[in-house]
Amino acid sequence: MKGFIKEILIAVVIALVIMQFIKPTIVKESSMEPTLYANNYVLLNKQAYRFGQPERGDIIVFHTGLKLENGKEKMLIKRVIGLPGEAITIRDGLVSINGEPLDEEYTKDGFTDGDVENLVIPEGEMFVMGDNRLVSVDSRVAEVGCVKIDDVLGKAFVRLYPFNQIRTF
Repeated sequence: MKGFIKEILIAVVIALVIMQFIKPTIVKESSMEPTLYANNYVLLNKQAYRFGQPERGDIIVFHTGLKLENGKEKMLIKRVIGLPGEAITIRDGLVSINGEPLDEEYTKDGFTDGDVENLVIPEGEMFVMGDNRLVSVDSRVAEVGCVKIDDVLGKAFVRLYPFNQIRTF
């Protein structure tokens, strides 16, 4: 009996440690197509920015001030486009960072709507957008704006489901 209790305690401790570093999440909407689709199952690294800095291209889940119909907070999953101190411009469907156009092969339509003119991203914040730019609610919208690094729940590092589309990010 002692051995059984010891094994259960070890399993509980391992589970608690894993929960400190990894959070599973399910994609709910289409704003990250074609990279992620609704009902994709993704694992997040909850400690990604505790020891490192965000990089352009990271896919993150973050807290917002937006609310769901049931009153709960709406979290969003988006791609990091602009980093602290960079100037972002969106004009004529193209995104530029510090005057250099971005090569964004991951976007659904290859076009970014909206106009942003030389927005300098504040320290400790990021400019994020979905890959499906025509439907994405992201940093281009005042209600979201630039995202504080402290508001990031985690960085997506693997898609586990559907099983035939498992991949790392």
